Amino acid sequence: MAAGVTTMGTLPIFLLTAQAVLVQQDLGVSNAQVGTAATVFFATAALGSVPAGRLAERLGGRASPAVAGLLAVVSLLGIALFPVSYAFLLAFLVVGGLGNAMGQVSANVLLAQVVPARRQGVAFGVKQSAIPISTLLGGLAVPAIGLTLGWRWAYAGAAAFALTMALVAPQVASRPQRTGRASGPPFDAVVATATASLIVIAIGTGLASAGTNALGAYLVIWSVHIGVGAGAAGLLLAAASLLSITARILSGVAADRRGGRNLPVVAGQLAVGAVSLLLLATGGTTALVVGALAAFAIGWSWPGLLIFAVVRSSPGSPAVSTSIIQVGAFVGGASGPGLFGLLVGAFSFEAAWRAAACSLALAAVLMLVGRRLLVTALGRRTPVVVEASEGASRTGPRVIR
Repeated sequence: MAAGVTTMGTLPIFLLTAQAVLVQQDLGVSNAQVGTAATVFFATAALGSVPAGRLAERLGGRASPAVAGLLAVVSLLGIALFPVSYAFLLAFLVVGGLGNAMGQVSANVLLAQVVPARRQGVAFGVKQSAIPISTLLGGLAVPAIGLTLGWRWAYAGAAAFALTMALVAPQVASRPQRTGRASGPPFDAVVATATASLIVIAIGTGLASAGTNALGAYLVIWSVHIGVGAGAAGLLLAAASLLSITARILSGVAADRRGGRNLPVVAGQLAVGAVSLLLLATGGTTALVVGALAAFAIGWSWPGLLIFAVVRSSPGSPAVSTSIIQVGAFVGGASGPGLFGLLVGAFSFEAAWRAAACSLALAAVLMLVGRRLLVTALGRRTPVVVEASEGASRTGPRVIR
């Protein structure tokens, strides 16, 4: 359910980027304008992230998903029915950006309140599969709906899905809370000792999101640019997204068994992603397929591990604490596609892919630096007790490491 809540928030932009060729033909927008649309969407989500986190903490896991769902419905249905110009499209993407911010943090609250601590690794892996689920749906929408009924019908179907999530998610959240959840000091206690580390991790998250969101936004366009058909390009995006979904869930399973050292794994995944984007830049069809699959399966499988680590550092306030990291993610998502489009216009697609690879590589370094700062900061305060099971416990810093 948390994955569904998060997916509905990201569909407005990923349906657009997957069907960009069709939307461009209908509304007459350029590649740069597609990138700008993604920038507007994620910038709105970045600005609304911390306020959404505080609102989600007040509303709880029952009401906050409903609010996120209603915002997503307005955005998706509005795009399906009204845009006759680029300005209309941007207006409804702003609404979608607010819904995305609310969807992310409300899903975090939902998991933190219901899922036992010993299973939260896989839980957040499933939840963070929402982005590749969105790109999977977007990729499938091209041959299944966009090329047959039209791109607007894909948005109409997504609006129905978002409405379903808005109605059903509160019922799931109203179930009795399970035992074995994390407990610890409120968010302010974490900020007092870990401000620098959270900032470094947020910056690294921003750089990672910039590169990966550019990948999601331009993979289909790049594929068509080098001679692949629009339908085949959409299917490649869908296949790569399916691999990313699987990898995120398996990463969560491994995190629950490993019991720590999640941020170094994140750094390794980002490093592989950087190499994969360099492979994409070569421009060959084989390199396109291998690079896209590796980039999605490994280079974009880190978000669940990252959110899991942050939640463990401040389990008393998961929505507000993760909203800081989400600011970095949204800023990266906002700037990445736009900057990528500018690089394509000023230089070439190849140069833009290399720049995105550098962004992922630097993000990997910052994750390691942030981890060191975070472990040191958490070691200076009273450890957070995390109930692994009845009668057993482990400390927060140990989980982070």
